[in-house]
Amino acid sequence: MFSGEYTYSIDEKKRLAVPVKFRQLLGKKAVITRGLDQCLFLYPAKEWGELAKKISKLPLAQADARSFARLMLGGAMEVSFDNLGRILIPDYLKNYSGLKKRVIFVGLYNRIEIWDEIGFQKYKKKTEMAAGDIAERLKELGV
Repeated sequence: MFSGEYTYSIDEKKRLAVPVKFRQLLGKKAVITRGLDQCLFLYPAKEWGELAKKISKLPLAQADARSFARLMLGGAMEVSFDNLGRILIPDYLKNYSGLKKRVIFVGLYNRIEIWDEIGFQKYKKKTEMAAGDIAERLKELGV
């Protein structure tokens, strides 16, 4: 299970070290793709395979299903770790998420989110301010 927040920096060659705790759970290869809320999602290969199967079964005739599949599946790229535990973030994903120098890794059970540090701080502040309202709406979902 992925949990916690970690701050790291992208080096001059666009490589990003993944926290050791996360690398141990990811294994040798992982999949990075566009996430929601302008972040990136990083999945263990097995977990990605299960999600990709579900997405591929969405109804082709529905525009939202096609759009979501393009976002998630079309943007996905397998990454492997170098000897120092770094991955290379493709430019199209870096641009999508607005990643600059400093990034935040957020562990969320079965996936990792990768955020630009400033974008994450803004998102987190907004979410923390609305925590009560969010909790009320989640109550309707049985949480």
